[in-house]
Amino acid sequence: MRLGIVGVVVFIAAYVAAIVLYVAGGMGHARHVTKGQSGANGTTVTAYIEDMDQNNSVLVAYLTVSPGPALLDPLTHKLKEDLSVAVTSAVTPSRHTWSKGTLPEVSPLSLTLTGDLADWPFDNYRTGPITVELDSGAAQVPEKATVTFVDRLPGWQIGATGSNADALAPDQVNLKRTANTVLFGVVILGVLIALAGLAVFVALQTVLNRRKFQPPMTTWYAAMLFAVMPLRTALPDSPPFGSWIDVTVVLWVIVVLVVSMMVYIYCWWRHLRPDVDEPTDPAPVTSGS
Repeated sequence: MRLGIVGVVVFIAAYVAAIVLYVAGGMGHARHVTKGQSGANGTTVTAYIEDMDQNNSVLVAYLTVSPGPALLDPLTHKLKEDLSVAVTSAVTPSRHTWSKGTLPEVSPLSLTLTGDLADWPFDNYRTGPITVELDSGAAQVPEKATVTFVDRLPGWQIGATGSNADALAPDQVNLKRTANTVLFGVVILGVLIALAGLAVFVALQTVLNRRKFQPPMTTWYAAMLFAVMPLRTALPDSPPFGSWIDVTVVLWVIVVLVVSMMVYIYCWWRHLRPDVDEPTDPAPVTSGS
């Protein structure tokens, strides 16, 4: 009874801790990482961080430019002169131009990332120095713009440097997994290890005749074996196959499950032998007197 109470208390504590970590990580809501300042003409630039591709080391964002009052026609509220934005540290050179009489639309932006995926789930990433320049009118004089970064990427803690410290310094975005995401990955790996441990325990108890063989348990082994890959793909950001978790955890969980299943099948072979009727001696024939 006391052990059951302790188990309930530990479970509730773990549940509360998981909720606290989730709330501390931002609960997946969009949040401002930095607040950029408007330029001399009132123009602001915002980058919404939406997705990342770890395998190709690319951070996907969407760039929006809000022209200041000095660039807009007071009657049409559209550009009264051409406006261009150039972004460095992108995967490909990025430059967008909007003609007079239009309004800037949202522009996709792919930024380069550096980091080591082999460190999953404790991997960190960072972009190169990001510079955004605006130019407008006939003079086409580039003006360094500070960027407002908005985090819309769940499961990651994003920070940026440069915008608030120095208007002329380039920006850099840093990414690391939130604590609740790391905990989720560790729990999934723990579940995989627990499956293998239970399979070994049941097989050993049966082969040592401490428990009777139960035929339905063979389907239980098969179900656990087929549950490995769904759990593997449920890991945050699904690390590429062949990473350290496959070599140290997933592969050996599969091996242990298969070996345990073979041991249990051996118990089936040993415990459920077909009954063979032994031949009976024929009754002796007596001769009449």
